[in-house]
Amino acid sequence: MSALDSAVYPLVVKPLSSGCGEKEALTAKINLMDFDVEGLAQFLSTLGEKPYRALQILKWIHKRRVDNFAEMSDLSKKLRDQLSELCEIKPPSITNEQCSEDGTRKWLMKVDSKNYIETVFIPEPDRGTLCISSQVGCALNCSFCSTATQGFNRNLTVSEIIGQVWQAARRLSALKSEGEDTSHTITNVVMMGMGEPLLNFEAVKIAMAIMRDDNAYALPRRRVTLSTSGLVPMIERLNLECDVALAVSLHAPNNELRNVLVPINKKYPIALLMEACRRYARQDKRRKITMEYVMLKEVNDKPEHARQLANILQGIPCKVNLIPFNPFGGAKYERSTKDTIFTFRSILIRAGFITTVRKTRGDDIDAACGQLVGKVLDKTKRNARYLETLGRESVK
Repeated sequence: MSALDSAVYPLVVKPLSSGCGEKEALTAKINLMDFDVEGLAQFLSTLGEKPYRALQILKWIHKRRVDNFAEMSDLSKKLRDQLSELCEIKPPSITNEQCSEDGTRKWLMKVDSKNYIETVFIPEPDRGTLCISSQVGCALNCSFCSTATQGFNRNLTVSEIIGQVWQAARRLSALKSEGEDTSHTITNVVMMGMGEPLLNFEAVKIAMAIMRDDNAYALPRRRVTLSTSGLVPMIERLNLECDVALAVSLHAPNNELRNVLVPINKKYPIALLMEACRRYARQDKRRKITMEYVMLKEVNDKPEHARQLANILQGIPCKVNLIPFNPFGGAKYERSTKDTIFTFRSILIRAGFITTVRKTRGDDIDAACGQLVGKVLDKTKRNARYLETLGRESVK
């Protein structure tokens, strides 16, 4: 790790050397965290076991958070021995924990020898929201997001996605048992951490199924939210294959501006995205899509932007979440003033839209929206270009 990494994460253990040989790869154990109940049942059938065993094992892993097969007392000894020989229960490991003054917690989790992701828990009096990552870095390049500057390495596996929930639940339970008096229960999970979830759809879909399974985390559909930058074809698949809440990272009310802030808009412009949102909402009249809109000073925060936003959202059952920009090193944007944000909000409310202003949480530990960075072995070289740009700016 660099000196900068050590300063940010002083407790991180230096990663081991990367890679494994062909022999190790061939003898690797099967990580049962990669399976939902259907996948577990299929795997267990190869061992000659009945489907109900899948429910038992799912409950042991995710409801009781047990990672030792010997403790799974309602399984036969023969099955426990087989599982110990062939399988493992392996989530990403927590290598650092930071706690904000407001109670927000951020964990740095190691997913392989060279890559780390970040996961954030936000406690509130009536809920506990866990923000989890779906990729190591992000393949998109939204100009206001710190994660985007880190570049991209790879998609996370199912076990690396659901393993964040597993680790957080286990850690929060431990904190509660230690006598901490704040809320330590995960009531909501949002796919709003590092990465674009719809670019890792298959793994994300399975992980969300585990979150919603009554024998695992038993989260209602409205308490699991997937946030996307606007991959229209994948929103259609989400509509057909998953029953979760949808949030759209909109951030601009016209194509010219959104092309700059959210470059995927060049491929899927606003009109296509809004129509996909209408179809998503029509599938279930109980659905209300969250439109996320980061407030950037003198960029997208003017009254005319609010009126344009109200116009493009007509006919879509939605609520608007205004997000004060959270600065990061080298950011070229500033946060809109409070007066500007509330003027923007008032225009939307008068137009008939439920509009909230997201409370900034965890910004003292860089855990706020748009600030997650982890540690990414960047295949895109975007990180190097970004650091080079910062170097040139410092010379000026």
